[in-house]
Amino acid sequence: GLQTFARESGRAIRRVPASTRGFSFSAAAASSATTKLFINGKPVESKAKEWIDVINPATQDVVTRVPCTTPEEFNAAVQSSKDAFEKWRVTPAPTRMRVMFKLQELIRANMDELASSITLEQGKTLPDARMDVFRGLEVVEAASGIAKYQMGDIMENVSTGIDTYSIRQPLGVCAGICPFNFPAMVPLWMFPVCVTTGNTMVLKPSEKDPGAAMLLAEMAMQAGLPPGVLNVVHGAHGVVNALCDHKDIRAVSFVGSDQGGRHVYQRASLAGKRVQANLGAKNHAVVMPDAAPEATANALVGAAFGAAGQRCMAISAVVLVGEADRLVDLIREKAATLKVNGGFEADADLGPMISKAAKARAEAIIHLSIQQGAQCPLDGRGVKVPKYASGNFLGPTLLTNVDTSMDCYTEEIFGPVLSVLKVGSLDEAITLVNSNPYGNGVALFTASGHSARKFQQHIDCGQVGINVPIPVPLPFFSFTGSRGSFLGDCNFYGQAGVNFYTQLKTVTALWKGEDAEKGARIDGLAGVGTK
Repeated sequence: GLQTFARESGRAIRRVPASTRGFSFSAAAASSATTKLFINGKPVESKAKEWIDVINPATQDVVTRVPCTTPEEFNAAVQSSKDAFEKWRVTPAPTRMRVMFKLQELIRANMDELASSITLEQGKTLPDARMDVFRGLEVVEAASGIAKYQMGDIMENVSTGIDTYSIRQPLGVCAGICPFNFPAMVPLWMFPVCVTTGNTMVLKPSEKDPGAAMLLAEMAMQAGLPPGVLNVVHGAHGVVNALCDHKDIRAVSFVGSDQGGRHVYQRASLAGKRVQANLGAKNHAVVMPDAAPEATANALVGAAFGAAGQRCMAISAVVLVGEADRLVDLIREKAATLKVNGGFEADADLGPMISKAAKARAEAIIHLSIQQGAQCPLDGRGVKVPKYASGNFLGPTLLTNVDTSMDCYTEEIFGPVLSVLKVGSLDEAITLVNSNPYGNGVALFTASGHSARKFQQHIDCGQVGINVPIPVPLPFFSFTGSRGSFLGDCNFYGQAGVNFYTQLKTVTALWKGEDAEKGARIDGLAGVGTK
């Protein structure tokens, strides 16, 4: 029967009446003791000897334990996906898309359950966690109409009586390697596009917060995905390397750190696989003197400090042009009012960082940058959160008088820290941003159409916002990070995502009419049809 999702210290964090639940969630998959593998359509208890604790970052409680998948279990998962591929690839496209329609329904019905899992394991506030799920849901919606992106081309009479046409076909078994910061959204960037185009996938969620991916895997099965089309394995470096090396895996999708992404790209590429890898970022917001102060400050505070700054599109550097430097006091005042608290608390604006190590690293960069000459008008170090004294909390931090040589600028802090730089003109701002090695996202705040057009034309970043702080495209476009923020040829979701998970096959065909008119026979069929 339908069972309640129970994760927080053995207590139910949200009770959903069975009559309103959209799917039957296996208690075995979400035991507070261990997280299961998901192989061939069902949760599987691992026989691993090595386990990783999943820590609630607000309390330091152990939520669950994640197995480091054994080689035998890993090979079973890949073989399951390989076996499922031959039948799944020829399943009609409308049938595959109907699975995504049903998955949409299940995700919506269990939005709070997914969000609760994310907040428990990752720490972000419940509203942020719901948005995490919702942005992934948008990709499922796009996958429900994916056929138009998978169409080929045809040209007739390339020569007398000869037609040539291209078709997009699935690759086979693909792998997905996910980060900790978006436990629902990033898996949903990957497997819906992958499987709806006819592939199968072995997914590895982050070992820090695997719960949402496990929920989504069961929902996908309940939505009608056949066993083996989506398998889930767990672990750290060993499993990542196995995904890069296995001969039956054709492509690898990765989202995560610079170091991890470069390793995956190099290793998997050397093994002959396609790779798409989203890496780190240093996203700038350029503010012109004519920008609306109140709206701009609100946008910057949300983009810099929301989700505790742990998102690849967070604004971590604001570049104030000319007289726009008057905005600093307004940003500081607004940021100082943000409430730091546990993610389940109703008044929380930002929750904890993912780990003690992440918090310590961010604090060390703040300290070093101040030694290098930065000023700190708002210091979030040492913030007190009474109910969560052991949590990994860092409050909003504002660093001013920053230059491009300081660690707070050269490093991706991945925390609630905003660095403020000043330049004299829009041209200087463009040069500064383009000199940074990353190219994920950038925003311009202005009331001038001329400035906006010049900026979008000359800025060298893959995603540009004009008076929009976090310009993540909806999934009928693609997520187009560039330069040091991306390795590969095809970006995530949209047309680029479909191109990544498919290969072109070109057919040139000649059918001679006179052969049919003469009653030509195929060898081996002599005499058939003569009476």
